[in-house]
Amino acid sequence: INMLALNASSFFAGANLQRIQEQCSITIQLCEERKMVIFMVQAQQFQRSSSKLIGTGEEPKHSSEGQDILASNSSVLRSYHYHTAYISFIFRSYDDTIENIEKYFALQENTWGILFLAQAVHAFHTGLISFWVARKSKEQRWYQRGNQSKLALRSWAESSQWTFENKWYLLEAEESFCNNDVESAKTYYEKAVTSAKLHKFVHEEALAHELAAYFYLELGAREQTLEHFMLAHEKYLEWGALGKCDSLLKFVEFMKKLWHEGAMS
Repeated sequence: INMLALNASSFFAGANLQRIQEQCSITIQLCEERKMVIFMVQAQQFQRSSSKLIGTGEEPKHSSEGQDILASNSSVLRSYHYHTAYISFIFRSYDDTIENIEKYFALQENTWGILFLAQAVHAFHTGLISFWVARKSKEQRWYQRGNQSKLALRSWAESSQWTFENKWYLLEAEESFCNNDVESAKTYYEKAVTSAKLHKFVHEEALAHELAAYFYLELGAREQTLEHFMLAHEKYLEWGALGKCDSLLKFVEFMKKLWHEGAMS
């Protein structure tokens, strides 16, 4: 259990992804030897997410017992859909994000063990996803979900500025983006980047730069868009998310091509 908690806290804190992969492999092996299948399945989820970010894309090999747990245990299944939605969001796969975040919200929350530890991070990522979906779908329920996450992170930031301040700022920025409040969005994206940098959350500094880039892209501000995308790439690379780096560079090249052709503002 301690090793599983270490895997989760390392992943959520932005530790080097290659190191997390190694930690997960050790945890999975120990769980397999001790027949602790439910914890093995949880460790495999962190290993899978790390693998996707690194770019190897390896899928875990679940035993028949592990498959049964994934099918029947709502807490484990909720965690699975969270991880899948998060990775889909990071790689900007809208349809996959929607499919898995809907399933995540549909499952009854049961904050036992590692899920209790991850509650705040789940709220952060589901809030970011909700504001993204709200902008694309124009559905009020997604805006409300994002707002609930923002309020939760604001409350947590009051008790632990170091851990939660940057997350709250980024949710404020995304909400301002939804509301077309340009000046507030600019301010909060800058605050989110600065706070993540100050508190050494390299993965969230990368994400703040990336989301700021999409905001400036919407405004048609090319210089700021490219600046934030390149800073995001630098920080994702520092995290070890080589797969995400490749994906981001491909998008930037595609964006530049459309700019050259006059097909994008």
